[in-house]
Amino acid sequence: MTAPISLARLSDIQALEQQQPLAQRNLPASTYELLQRSASHFGERTALTFLPQGSLQDQPWNISYAELFAQVTRTANALHRLGICPGKAVSFLLPNLPQTHYVIWGGEAAGIVNAINPLLEPEHIAELVRASGTTVLVTLAPFPGTDLWQKVANLRERLPELEAIVTIDLANLLPEPQRSAIKSQRPAMPEGVLDFDTLLAACPADHLESGRVIQPDDIASYFHTGGTTGTPKLAPHSHLNEVAMAEIIGLHGDYSSHDVLLCGLPLFHVNGVILTGLAAFHRGARVLLAGPQGYRNPTLIKDFWHLVERYRISCFSGVPTIFAALLQVPNDGIDVSSLRFAVCGAAPMPVELIRQFEARSGLKIIEGYGLTESTCATSCNPRDGERRIGSIGLRLPYCEVKIAVLDSDGHYLRDAASDEPGNVCLRGPTVFKGYLQADKNQGLWLDGGWFDTGDLGRIDRDGYIWLTGRSKDLIIRGGHNIDPQMIEEALHRHPAVAMAAAVGKPDIKAGELPVVYVQLKSGASADPAELLEHAARHIHERAALPKDVWLLEQIPLTAVGKTFKPALRLDAIRRVFEDEVRQVAEGIRVEAVSDERHGQRVDIHVPDLDATRRAALDQRLSGYAVRYQLHSA
Repeated sequence: MTAPISLARLSDIQALEQQQPLAQRNLPASTYELLQRSASHFGERTALTFLPQGSLQDQPWNISYAELFAQVTRTANALHRLGICPGKAVSFLLPNLPQTHYVIWGGEAAGIVNAINPLLEPEHIAELVRASGTTVLVTLAPFPGTDLWQKVANLRERLPELEAIVTIDLANLLPEPQRSAIKSQRPAMPEGVLDFDTLLAACPADHLESGRVIQPDDIASYFHTGGTTGTPKLAPHSHLNEVAMAEIIGLHGDYSSHDVLLCGLPLFHVNGVILTGLAAFHRGARVLLAGPQGYRNPTLIKDFWHLVERYRISCFSGVPTIFAALLQVPNDGIDVSSLRFAVCGAAPMPVELIRQFEARSGLKIIEGYGLTESTCATSCNPRDGERRIGSIGLRLPYCEVKIAVLDSDGHYLRDAASDEPGNVCLRGPTVFKGYLQADKNQGLWLDGGWFDTGDLGRIDRDGYIWLTGRSKDLIIRGGHNIDPQMIEEALHRHPAVAMAAAVGKPDIKAGELPVVYVQLKSGASADPAELLEHAARHIHERAALPKDVWLLEQIPLTAVGKTFKPALRLDAIRRVFEDEVRQVAEGIRVEAVSDERHGQRVDIHVPDLDATRRAALDQRLSGYAVRYQLHSA
């Protein structure tokens, strides 16, 4: 649809913006119009290929662009008949299925779609349903191996605002006699629960019964952020946000109708929905939906390289833990020449992991950065230009990024100079206008409409952006956000605990793992094992369970009495690196310090540092996404 554009340098991005502002790119007004255009252009070409088990042995389901648009239209009409209209939300609690795409884009055509992580506990799901004003919920019918229906069934009485529950039956994906066998073994569905396929069969596929004309500024979706624990924040995205993001990602990735993008990340997350979803559909590419569980399915990881060969996959997106897992899967003798690049985001990727993965696969890894609040992506290392490993690359076209220097109260002082650290701030057509809950928006915005991400960074003289830390407290474990408040609250319930402060410690596989520092009450006693057992009883999200409890006589505080977490993060880094260097030799001194250019740095002082010791230490430490320096003591 669009001629290839080189975006190798910041000057290329600036030239594109000057020559063709986004308003001149003839963007569709809505995600629905985007799919309508693609159905018109690409018709019977395959839009979605679904692998029911995420396996090489699967018989694939192929869905054309014409069929995708027809099913989205039917879904929009079915939801309209159930009362979904502009301003009203439909929530979905689903794995990665073709029907999930129908619900997402059909929900946006009818009203607002609200994505919910199926792995959340029922209490958190109920909170998101209430916060979004949901009146219709779409989930799975009872099926072996999934507890989604049970979660919803347990919540029904507590959610009287739900006017309808619609179920998608995984049994319909199975051949006979398995299909009938599963259906015959389960009890009848409660009265008032509706079947998705039955609803769609009764709806037209050639027009919206609502007659709705969708405007670019209409709200299309809510995505929750703020971690898998703690109070959720709902980020509304407009149709313009999502369409602009699809256009920008397609430009950067140079997607075409010859591309095949593997989707293994979940469809409740913006990466799966936009980067390996809407952006691909915008350009007529094929999306390979690799099983309901995506990367959480060990079979997909085992078969990954063979799937690349069979389906001629050109691009995929993942988090560092996925790349680490794929590195353990041999690909000798498998043709992976179709791969053009892979995108890594959500958490810093260790330099050594990038080096090893690229050497094994011959594939470029493009590190990027994005937020739910900016719809998906904001910056990326250039696909065809210099990739500066460890940076998050250049800003994407039409996405403005600056570094702001703030005072101790968070007030704007000035824009940072080149290479000067400060707060990363965003502006542009993909940035949301604030959380749905008004009380969450205090202090988010600087003058001129700049969104303060809470991340700390610097921009070098060539425009490459480097993250140096987070002013937010979130712990990022394998790409999943964990709010430390829930860990701290659980520990504070223990009678011996005076103060608790949770931070992330470095981990080669997950990027970070949660740990908690504890200050005991005067005269009280409790050992780490007891406190870990207490945490396990009171924290219901497995990802948030702390890996260590470390006791301190005094938790460090700021001048105004707040917990000073930067000091605790440095201490956690020191402890991890000390454990590693002890495996090489005794007498090695480790210091973790703040570094304006890199956020944190570990200085390792080694007596008689020779080539053998240097090699042994590099082998143990190079997998961490923390900069270190070896010094001869």
